[in-house]
Amino acid sequence: MTGTGSDHSLRATLRGLRPEAFGADPKGERLARIRRSPNFADGVFQNPVAARTRPAGSTVEFAKIYFQKEARARRAPTGAIPVHATTLADLAKPPVSGLRITWMGHSSVLTEIDGHRVLFDPVWGDRCSPFAFAGPKRLHPVPVPLAELGPVDVVVISHDHYDHLDLPTIKVLASTDTLFAVPLGVGAHLERWGVPASRLRELDWNESTDVGGLRLTATPARHFCGRGLRNTQHTLWASWVVTGPEHRVYHSGDTGYFPGFAEIGAAHGPFDATMIQIGAYSEYWPDIHMTPAEGVQAHLDLQGGRSHGVLLPIHWGTFNLAPHAWAEPGEWTSDAGQESGQVIAAPRPGQPFEPAGTVPVVPWWRPLTRPLAHPWRRPRPVQGPVETRGSDLDLAGDR
Repeated sequence: MTGTGSDHSLRATLRGLRPEAFGADPKGERLARIRRSPNFADGVFQNPVAARTRPAGSTVEFAKIYFQKEARARRAPTGAIPVHATTLADLAKPPVSGLRITWMGHSSVLTEIDGHRVLFDPVWGDRCSPFAFAGPKRLHPVPVPLAELGPVDVVVISHDHYDHLDLPTIKVLASTDTLFAVPLGVGAHLERWGVPASRLRELDWNESTDVGGLRLTATPARHFCGRGLRNTQHTLWASWVVTGPEHRVYHSGDTGYFPGFAEIGAAHGPFDATMIQIGAYSEYWPDIHMTPAEGVQAHLDLQGGRSHGVLLPIHWGTFNLAPHAWAEPGEWTSDAGQESGQVIAAPRPGQPFEPAGTVPVVPWWRPLTRPLAHPWRRPRPVQGPVETRGSDLDLAGDR
């Protein structure tokens, strides 16, 4: 027997079988607000610049590249990653300059800014996956147990992909009194996992919220969203600006390169530090993740076209998510920074530093790296007194 009642019962049963890690779909007033968003059209959130969100090219060819034995070996370090065991003693004293940054690996960053503690995209789980037994596994331990991190004023989430929004981590943080700043629609996941609505600040692009003496603004990014088997594109993705009385920082989340960086910089910059995605890029998805050269260019755009502040490379080193060699993002970013005269921070995971102080720049990854090709480098002119030196970098990311 079929009918409206039985259909409703079937849908309810299927929802009950949905893994908790998939989160929840927006509904009610949250869904109504999504539909009113100027960034929502034709039933989905739209990118600021058109972007292909599915891999381009041959799936078979990609699989050959990704699963080939030698290529797989290149995507992992040859030994243990030297994690700095962050302790409460490291973080007990306030930063001398008022701004201290601790990269916890991948896109997880603790930012202590003007007397407040902001935790970006915290992922403390062993795998970025809905399942404990499968999916990309972390390549180094977390630098500090989450329970020992100390109080956090606000957790900022860039989007709902598993390597940025981690169920086990959120469940621990839900038991504290921290606030959560998230893009529009992402609050549905957090509420299902135990975060009360009163502790959510859910923003559309270019909306802001105040937390203590900080202003947090969700800014555009060029990416996509989704956690379940169906990608409904009903949760927004964002980059974030955090502005305090004395300092400003920017976290890119995941994004392809687009002209919006200059606009964000003009509206909110310049920044003392930016945290920029420079890993997990591929020619198979060029619109949704930046190459290191594009990441450095994005930083320069954010700073009004000049070298300024410190760039912290993120979204690399912790999980194996793309065909490139494990250390390639670090090397390429270092080259791009040298070419542009931009200071690039190179902390080990868990190593705190102050952008206004001594910035770690030693390439700690090199002893753990198999021989690397450098396809982004162009030959330098070797003779001819009237020749001018061209760029060593392919800023378009051609490989």
